[in-house]
Amino acid sequence: MSAADDDFRPSRGSSGIPPLWSLARRSRYALRQGSRVALYTLHSEAMRLMNRRLQKDLPETPKVVPNGPVPGQRRMLADIVRLFADDLKAVEDGLYPMPSDGTMTPRELLSTSRAFFRDVPDVARRRATGAHQEVNEQSEGFADALPRYYRQNFHFQTDGWLSQDSARLYDFQVDVLFSGATSAMRRRALVPFAKILRKKDQRKVAYADLACGTGGLLHPALSAFPRLTGTGLDLSEPYLAVARERTRSKRASYVTAMAEDLPFADNSLDVVSSVFLFHELPPKVRRQVIAEVARVLKPGGAFLFVDSLQSGDVPAYDGLLSVFPQLFHEPYFTSYLGEDLTGLCADSGLQQRWMTPAFVSRVAEFVKST
Repeated sequence: MSAADDDFRPSRGSSGIPPLWSLARRSRYALRQGSRVALYTLHSEAMRLMNRRLQKDLPETPKVVPNGPVPGQRRMLADIVRLFADDLKAVEDGLYPMPSDGTMTPRELLSTSRAFFRDVPDVARRRATGAHQEVNEQSEGFADALPRYYRQNFHFQTDGWLSQDSARLYDFQVDVLFSGATSAMRRRALVPFAKILRKKDQRKVAYADLACGTGGLLHPALSAFPRLTGTGLDLSEPYLAVARERTRSKRASYVTAMAEDLPFADNSLDVVSSVFLFHELPPKVRRQVIAEVARVLKPGGAFLFVDSLQSGDVPAYDGLLSVFPQLFHEPYFTSYLGEDLTGLCADSGLQQRWMTPAFVSRVAEFVKST
């Protein structure tokens, strides 16, 4: 039995006591995820200290006032631990193999860390001055054809979505924001995916990941399900170029296209997924994307959705969610917080099967009516 097969063994023996190999696996998981939390928390703290020094020479920004409760550090850490526990349980239940988060070499980690800290002053300057249109003002080449709502410095990040430098740094920046828990939140979509594939021949499943970026969900899905093929769709050619660099799988293909105008035939896909897409879309475009997902899914097909929590999902986080668009350039986030996604999907024939919070994200499965 291979090491990968070992990761799919049941978690307990007949006595109910975890065998030694299971304890070793849990220890390995805890060490890996714990080191990620420590790494990104250290970067977050260092960034906070840098920003405090930088603010002395930058324009004063309005004080951010949360509209509701804000969770304390202890609550957030407890929710991260719960997320990791659910992630490990999925591994032990045989839904997907042990994750390989944090596989950067020491040299890659050092280079990415340096790039992250070099970018901190520019992000701080944009936040202080409200400069979030640099990408639109400087766009040229392929960017000229992109929709206007897309050509912005989302999160005040350098180059927006429009350069490979941004693509190589983006996942690291998001992990600093979410204390290393980003990949575990994305993997929540693999739980319903695994259950879908247990009833199907993976080789015959048509799958597309919308706004795939650098492959944050597509790559783990193809790794978890070795006979699955998938198409990653994104508007950013530089991000897709980095996605190709990060996986050499012949089962992955990529297409540059808009989620609101999908290049797939009616009733052609079994599974469509999206991760952290909808809060970046204007309300009108959200509706167009939902309609497109409903169009391309086969009857009985599944839409796997991962995005930010919405207001009321976890009331203790409502205040934190309210300040997020003030701290980062997120022009459509506030409208997303109150969007009736369940109703919008139902209007297009996508019925919500379930929804669950996962740290600061919500994970849901919608099924197209037969």
